[in-house]
Amino acid sequence: MTASFVMRFFYIYRVVQLLKILIQAGLWLFCHKIHLKNKQLFKTKGPLLIIANHPNSFLDAIIIGSYYKRRVYFLARGDAFKKLIHRFLLESLNMIPVYRLREGKEFLHLNDYAFSKSIELLSKGYAVLIFIEGVCVNSNELQPFKKGTARILEGIQKINTHPTVHIAGIAFNQFRGIGKIVNLVVSEMKIVPPIQNSRDRVVFNQIVFDQLKENILIPTVPTKFNTNNFIYKIHQPFYRLIKNFVAKKTNNTVFYDSVLFSVLLFAYPLFLFILFLVLKLFQFPITIILIILFALPIAAKSVQE
Repeated sequence: MTASFVMRFFYIYRVVQLLKILIQAGLWLFCHKIHLKNKQLFKTKGPLLIIANHPNSFLDAIIIGSYYKRRVYFLARGDAFKKLIHRFLLESLNMIPVYRLREGKEFLHLNDYAFSKSIELLSKGYAVLIFIEGVCVNSNELQPFKKGTARILEGIQKINTHPTVHIAGIAFNQFRGIGKIVNLVVSEMKIVPPIQNSRDRVVFNQIVFDQLKENILIPTVPTKFNTNNFIYKIHQPFYRLIKNFVAKKTNNTVFYDSVLFSVLLFAYPLFLFILFLVLKLFQFPITIILIILFALPIAAKSVQE
């Protein structure tokens, strides 16, 4: 039983590590530029509570988590965990479900697990990412804060554990599609106030609000593409097919960007494989095919101006 558990843990760990490399490569292609400020903080060790704004659904967690040099757990909306296979995959990717009133009162008691799990992880020295607004809106403007973050910090302080607190402000120049410019500013909360009552929670949220507002630097440069570029024309049919499919599936939701990124992440290798078969059909030498397949993603980056 123990050996089986160790093997499963090792397997999931290796898959997560491989997926993280794949995600970083995907972000390099998906985003024109991700500007980081205070890069040294991404190497912080010990118990770490990361508090962030939430303008772009799961893409926020993907970007923030990919730059920390450690495993980062984060709270995600509970309705995504309803199917067993989804729950297994999301929990394997370090996601902890948290529920809102709109998802049904019958689920709210499960939030006790989310809070206790977060406190347990912090007490063991792990990193936990929390979106303090508790809701995602496709806007760089801050939304009213929920009390969950202060509640978790209050709980961890009660067991005499005092994690480092990072304030992560993430902002996008646009929320629809590839070529986006992202600013990610992380700063450390120098003095973390003790939280013992509702007044302390209000004070804490105000401190976070002020610091987070300073860290949200909205990119002003618009997304542009060189549409006359040959590489652009090669990718255009593939990208148009994917984005139209995702737009239909995510209509009237905030998930367009995060789903688009996820679909492209796994569909692009398939696109390259199909291209490999086409080139092989035309009897291109294998060496030439491999050079083309390696150079094509790099050349695709140059389409973004």
